[in-house]
Amino acid sequence: MQAVEQLSPTSGTRPACTALGVARATLYRHRGGPRSAPAQAPIERSSPRALGAEERQAVLVALHSERFVDQSPAAVYAALLDEGTYLCSERTMYRLLEGAGEVRERRDQLRHPVYAKPELLASRPNEVWSWDITKLLGPAKWTYFYLYVLLDIYSRYVVGWMVAHRESATLAKKLIKASATKQAIGPGQLTVHADRGSSMTSKPVALLLADLGVTKTHSRPSVSNDNPFSEAQFKTLKYRPAFPDRFGSLEDARAFCVGFFDWYNNRHYHSGLALLTPATVHHGDTARVLERRGEILAAAYAAHPERFVRHAPRPAEPPTAVWINPPKLADGNRDLP
Repeated sequence: MQAVEQLSPTSGTRPACTALGVARATLYRHRGGPRSAPAQAPIERSSPRALGAEERQAVLVALHSERFVDQSPAAVYAALLDEGTYLCSERTMYRLLEGAGEVRERRDQLRHPVYAKPELLASRPNEVWSWDITKLLGPAKWTYFYLYVLLDIYSRYVVGWMVAHRESATLAKKLIKASATKQAIGPGQLTVHADRGSSMTSKPVALLLADLGVTKTHSRPSVSNDNPFSEAQFKTLKYRPAFPDRFGSLEDARAFCVGFFDWYNNRHYHSGLALLTPATVHHGDTARVLERRGEILAAAYAAHPERFVRHAPRPAEPPTAVWINPPKLADGNRDLP
């Protein structure tokens, strides 16, 4: 430290510390001399206006008395004043009651239950379906048609859809039953996930799913991330260039949806599926298509290897598992297979 002190007047403190490998904070601390003893904590002094222990106890005895036990501090304060007695202010009564843990909301308050976050894993088609209902604008203001869509989250394949005049649990039940029959769903095979709309949580739908041996789960209230695949599919629908501002009739809406879902399932190269179509993944043609893509890329590399960096191009592969809310590990990372 002495060498730093000798060198710093000519070269400066920073260069001297750097040259000798001494931290500047250490030098400054050395110059400051021995540390002073920490200051003692200030002694807490009670206010001269505060009530004594006996006076506080007297206030609590009065508030606990049979006469005043069901009355508010304001009423107790006023009644005692009218009788010529002053114990303390109304606010002090509240403070004493709060200190004794006797102040709470008297009215019945709505207590929301704790909803568990759904954590669903799909590693093959027809393992987890997501479904939802969206509104389509009708020909006049305040008129709507309702589009029901059942989506397989693993393949993004729309396994069933319907357009109706209203949102109805009975219609939802028919759609789910028809789609399950078409996909040959067996007991214990499928989980159906939805938000908490009236049709989704209805008794007819719940009974149908129980009869089919299908597990049902629901999103947490007001949490759109719990049903992301249906929300994303509706966005794809409504951002299509041909999607109209309004539909002239129910038949018009159905005709549009026929063309849209045929394109979505069979010709839409989905970004979440490594640019495969939902039908390719759902019907098990992934390996064949990827093999064909690999042959094309290998031929391109053989023809012009200088155009590719490091190695021959390989076709991207779709995920082997799809989650709704993957669980987090202790370190905060997602537990993805």
